Amino acid sequence: MSERPVAIVTGASRGIGRAIAVELASLGYNLVVNHFDFTAEGKPDESNAIQTQKQIKDLGAECEILRGDVSNADDRSHLVDLAKNKFDRTDFLVNNAGVAPSKRMDILEATEESFDRVMGINLKGPYFLTQLVANWMIEQKKQHPERLFRIVSTGSISAYTSSPARGEYCISKAGITMMTKLYADRLAEYNIGVFEIRPGIIATDMTRAVKGKYDKLIAEGLTPTKRWGRPEDVAKAVGAIAEGRLDFSTGQIINVDGGFHLKRL
Repeated sequence: MSERPVAIVTGASRGIGRAIAVELASLGYNLVVNHFDFTAEGKPDESNAIQTQKQIKDLGAECEILRGDVSNADDRSHLVDLAKNKFDRTDFLVNNAGVAPSKRMDILEATEESFDRVMGINLKGPYFLTQLVANWMIEQKKQHPERLFRIVSTGSISAYTSSPARGEYCISKAGITMMTKLYADRLAEYNIGVFEIRPGIIATDMTRAVKGKYDKLIAEGLTPTKRWGRPEDVAKAVGAIAEGRLDFSTGQIINVDGGFHLKRL
């Protein structure tokens, strides 16, 4: 059994997920890192996940990586089984894996195929992975009542900001908000904190294609803080939860958006 706390982080081979995993390693966690990367030719790709693993090990933490699709029930089970077999505990779950539509399409033309893909990865996957891990956390809590368990999901300002060219993404992130409330309510009796981190415009692979557009909007005042967010900004918020600074604030949404959420005149 691991003497250090253990975190499972999905979608952690790069971007926000990698930054979160590295932050948790710096705080004393061992990691189980999930990813589902492909090369440009469509072949499975481990290179980014191995780089994440190296950064974590350089911090003195243990790290296991596992390729898997969170929308797939078997892959979710394999991820949890890896944590059980390697570390025999999980103290922290970060539902970070997510995708944008493969092609932005007006809501009047969007396809069911795209809807099912985005919802499966962004909402169904976290919903049922949380169910699986939460039940295991309850078992652990009964055996080790002194331990503290926490669950965090990566949402988005798209949960309340309309983007008709990627409606399925917006709906999936709105679902994460309600999922967080539901699990926070249900797990409070076990003192398992459940939170949503809501990033704004963050510099990642997902936003690279629209960099020019958002450079201009940010310069014009789209966000009160006139810069792009960085994956490390999100990771610091998750780190605060991991350190127990918000344990009496279960169910909270933490905006990491440079003030985008503020209503201004």
